[in-house]
Amino acid sequence: MATLVRLSRNEGNIDFTFTCSFVDELKIDQSVSHNGVCLTVVKIVDDTYTVTAMQETLLRSNLGLLEVGDRVNVERSMLMNGRLDGHIVQGHVDETATCIDMRDADGSTYFTFEYKQDKEMARRGYFTVDKGSVTVNGVSLTVCDPTENTFTVAIIPYTMENTNFCDIKVGTVVNIEFDILGKYIARLQEFK
Repeated sequence: MATLVRLSRNEGNIDFTFTCSFVDELKIDQSVSHNGVCLTVVKIVDDTYTVTAMQETLLRSNLGLLEVGDRVNVERSMLMNGRLDGHIVQGHVDETATCIDMRDADGSTYFTFEYKQDKEMARRGYFTVDKGSVTVNGVSLTVCDPTENTFTVAIIPYTMENTNFCDIKVGTVVNIEFDILGKYIARLQEFK
C-alpha cells in the first residue's frame, strides 16, 4: 500500500503525492496502479512520488474522495517477461461501487458491493458473473453471488492485512474494473 501525504488541485486535475516501500525503484514516466487506476509518475522527491489524475479519472474512480493519510493499493506494471499471476487487469477503472455488507466467513470476510444499475452499460459488458473476475481497488478477485448490480467477494486474511480492504466498511466507495473478456465478447456481439 501507499499512503497519501499531499494533494493539490490544478484546475480539473489533482496531483497526489504518495510514499510507499518502492519509491526508490520508480522513475518518472512509469505507470503505477492506485486502487486499480493506472497513473503516471510525474515527480519524485526524497521518499515520495507524485501522480496526476485528470477529470475523467476522477469522475470514474474514488480517487477524488482521498484525503491525506488515506492508504491505497499500489501495484507496479507487469514486466512482459513475467508470469501472469491472477486475472487480466488493465488498470482502467470502469466505475465505483459502494460496500453494502460485510460478514464473517470463519476467519475470512465476505464483502458485498453495489454499483449503478445501467442496462446499456451491461449490454456493453459492464457486469459481473458468478466465478468471473472483478477488480476492487486494484485487487483482482473472483465473483460470487452476482445480481444485476451487486456482487460479493471473499477476502482471505492475507489480502485483508496487505491491502486497503482492512479499511473498507459498509458505505465505503471503491473502484471497480469489470472483466475485460466480458467487454470484448459484448462488443463482438454488436457486429453480428
